[in-house]
Amino acid sequence: MSQVQSSILFDGRVASCKLKVLIIGGGIAGMAAAFCLGKAGHDITVFETVSTVVEVGAGIQIGPNMSRLLMRWGLADQLKQQGVKPLSLSFRRYCTGERVGYSFFGAAMEFEHGAPYYHLHRADLHRMLAEIAAPYMNLRHGSKVVSVDPKVVSVTLASGEIISGDLILGADGVKSTTRRNIFGDLDDRLPTGDAVYRAIIPTADLMNDPLLESLVLVPEVTCWMGPGKHVVGYCLRAKKEYNLVLICPDNFKSLNSESWTARGDPDEMRALFQGWEPRIEKLVKLIKTMTTGQLVIRKPLATCLASTKRVALIGDACHPMLPYRAQGSAMATEDAAVLGNLFSRISHKNQIPQLLEAYEEIRMQRTRFTQEASWANREIFHLPDGAAQEARDNTMRLAMCETLDGGQMGNNLNGHRGNANMWADREKNFEQFSYDPDEAVNRWWRGKNSLSLHRQFAKM
Repeated sequence: MSQVQSSILFDGRVASCKLKVLIIGGGIAGMAAAFCLGKAGHDITVFETVSTVVEVGAGIQIGPNMSRLLMRWGLADQLKQQGVKPLSLSFRRYCTGERVGYSFFGAAMEFEHGAPYYHLHRADLHRMLAEIAAPYMNLRHGSKVVSVDPKVVSVTLASGEIISGDLILGADGVKSTTRRNIFGDLDDRLPTGDAVYRAIIPTADLMNDPLLESLVLVPEVTCWMGPGKHVVGYCLRAKKEYNLVLICPDNFKSLNSESWTARGDPDEMRALFQGWEPRIEKLVKLIKTMTTGQLVIRKPLATCLASTKRVALIGDACHPMLPYRAQGSAMATEDAAVLGNLFSRISHKNQIPQLLEAYEEIRMQRTRFTQEASWANREIFHLPDGAAQEARDNTMRLAMCETLDGGQMGNNLNGHRGNANMWADREKNFEQFSYDPDEAVNRWWRGKNSLSLHRQFAKM
């Protein structure tokens, strides 16, 4: 069990007013929120639909903005044991394997942003968060929430049981019951035109092939870019597994939902990547099972709060992320950190609406920026062969040459601003990876927007 010293989080603050917090959803967002709000001194109940925990998902990229929080929460040792630190990121042409883009990760990422970059299995991340949240929550498996009442602040389970609280958090993902109860059935699904296949291959299989073994021996993120498709690969679980994400046109009748668990047809997928460079053709032949699903954009919400200001959305229920920037779990974790920090300061239940408004103010612009960055990458990765693709590759090559000439800690003067490789753009990296949600809350608290709240808190 990981240990977190109370003094590390929220400057040692524990709320003087204990709230009964109901969290709908026991995934990454729900576990992170349970931990943070539990550490802030609140009474936490988490409702999870599934009766038993099963390993779901595949690889997750943990950027410095997320690893900073996980280490702050006492998970540094587990990250080292379970994760893989990629040394670099390479962008390659789909047909030849030529490297056209390169960024240092490893020590350079930690030097620039104060925390490392990791690759982790989603199930391992979920287990870590569940372990640190366990002392602070009542986790109710097999408890499906069918409705939420923002006025009386209650949830109704499929069993008919009604549970009331002071604050409800909807951490129930892209198909959120909480969101539907707050805003109705929103017609907000916009198809990207893409489907995703996810697969994990034992690295022993790669090590048996001289053409593939370098993908294991030198851990990095590799992104092969092609017309309308791209593939991302990296090592997991102390380099025992190789994670593949293959994104291609959504033209299958069998794909009809956003899913982590729907099974895909490997033969159907392999046909889509015929003619790609030999390593891709070899990798897809090694895949035995895979999951698949559609990638869908949801229009950004105007608000993440119910009108009563006692119910809020977090994670994918609020701002679902496409995978092209690899920031979905990070945004959910940041949400949880902001809520924990804010609600460590509460001294009266009447302050809940103001603190939720602060949460919305701090998070909405940040998550929208990340959603937009992810969508921009989709366009960059999928350019058809031609002039635009050549221009993309040329900007990547220029940044790559300057990066390699400068060495791992070398920097060019303009930080590769505007480069098609977003991970080589220093300004974009700083915005994404140097962000600290606890510092964001502290800035808000010290700023003009908190003056009235300071006065109100002082009177109570």
